[in-house]
Amino acid sequence: MIRQCEIQLQARPRGCHLVTDEVVRHLGALPQTGLLHLLLKHTSAGLCLNENWDADVRRDLNAILDHIVPENQPYFLHTLEGADDMPAHAKSALVGATLTIPITNGRLNLGTWQGIYLCEFRNHGGTRTLTATIIG
Repeated sequence: MIRQCEIQLQARPRGCHLVTDEVVRHLGALPQTGLLHLLLKHTSAGLCLNENWDADVRRDLNAILDHIVPENQPYFLHTLEGADDMPAHAKSALVGATLTIPITNGRLNLGTWQGIYLCEFRNHGGTRTLTATIIG
């Protein structure tokens, strides 16, 4: 069985945000075994798995990414959409826009301290759309 749905994530400010519960609420019943594939349909945000307990990790990741790809660099050519736009595209390329998570016993088979992050790289990114494909 393959099932697919679109998930509209609420708008969030710039930063790394734990969205595991929001994603799971939209999935419905999961098969006993299978895979969940998530595609974030945007080029200025990212999707990753990371620490789900300590919010300092989310703040630190955001600070690290801002340090790696700072705004207002003189070599940026793509600047018409604001100082945060080209860095957002670069961060999206670094973090990625997809995740594949195993499903075991009808639940996402994440590690004890793992959660799904939406990494919002724009100051005002708006709602973000995921395509969720459930195979199982």
